[in-house]
Amino acid sequence: MTRYMSFSLKRFFDLFTASCAFAVLALPLAVVFLLVRLTSPGPALYWSDRVGRHNRIFKMPKFRSMREGTPTLATHLLSNAASHLTPIGPFLRKSSIDELPQLWSILVGDMSFVGPRPALYNQTDLIELRTQKGVHVLVPGLTGWAQINGRDELPIPEKVAIDAEYLMRQSFWFDIKIIWLTGLKVLLRHGVAH
Repeated sequence: MTRYMSFSLKRFFDLFTASCAFAVLALPLAVVFLLVRLTSPGPALYWSDRVGRHNRIFKMPKFRSMREGTPTLATHLLSNAASHLTPIGPFLRKSSIDELPQLWSILVGDMSFVGPRPALYNQTDLIELRTQKGVHVLVPGLTGWAQINGRDELPIPEKVAIDAEYLMRQSFWFDIKIIWLTGLKVLLRHGVAH
């Protein structure tokens, strides 16, 4: 297909794959839910205000890896971020298991498997730059081209440049490549902020 796969094909892939993932991962997700509850006070899920397509705010779930009361900031902006982690927080973040509840966001259409990672509502520099580059028209993703090319280590202008590259290169097979490379990155634990 030319500029991009049809939205319906991407949406069908997201719905089918997220449904299969939920079916396969139901028991492990339940175990992680209980472990989070048992190892630190507070809810197992943390619902974060994130910026979606066309800069619409939505609630994105994650398994809570930070202690209750941690400031709502990007991890790299926290002073001594490690001190805010729960006992199993480092494992959840390094393994990316904390991201799995976002399968729900994919099912309801707030996210896709592949797209720019959704910004926090207060990351105004990232939001503004993405809007300038036209990236805000994309549905945010569980993973993305920037995740493959540096993840949390990228400065914002470089991250947005890579997001803009994805905007131009989108295709079904490019998404499959990104998903495959994401799996390798997670296994090798590359580029994860603690």
